[in-house]
Amino acid sequence: MDSAISDARTPLGASADNGLKIVVVGGFGVGKTTMVRSVSEIRPLNTEETMTQAGETVDDTSEVRGKTATTVAFDFGRISLDARNVLYLFGAPGQERFWFLWDRLFSGTLGAVVLVDTRRIDDSWYAIDRLEHHGTPFVVACNDFGGARHSPESVREALDLDPEVPLVFCDARSRESSKQVLIALVEHLRTRIAGHAAPPRQEFV
Repeated sequence: MDSAISDARTPLGASADNGLKIVVVGGFGVGKTTMVRSVSEIRPLNTEETMTQAGETVDDTSEVRGKTATTVAFDFGRISLDARNVLYLFGAPGQERFWFLWDRLFSGTLGAVVLVDTRRIDDSWYAIDRLEHHGTPFVVACNDFGGARHSPESVREALDLDPEVPLVFCDARSRESSKQVLIALVEHLRTRIAGHAAPPRQEFV
């Protein structure tokens, strides 16, 4: 689990036959596209469009003034776990007008990452609510936007997180940091199925 993700943008091996779906969700401008880009072993598929002045009437950009593009469908990336298992990453759009897409993205999902900007922590409520509604296991990752860092206890209290939900801090721009978030999710999933026949331990390669 500690080995580094390869920098090589290699094609999918012919022996890979088990695709595992992970969704990255969260509010508008929390870094979902950045995380998928940073950790994907392939050039990720992005459905970003340039933000226009007209969009300011429907999207709250007051806390993300440097943001110039936004996801309008989803982001897609890939990580090979081993010769036969591949992790597929889907980044969900954050704006409220695209939330109708989330239920479709959650279909067949193994687990999820809820990416949080602690300056706008209320924006994370909908993502957590929908995941709990679907019964989808998830971890919460606080993305580093600089400034004062909140304590894990204060974030848990603000989000009313169940004690078993892992909470980590990350920098979505960093491949290593994003990889650690995914490792936390995989470990969480393993813990949840501990009473059943678990698959062999998988490593990022």
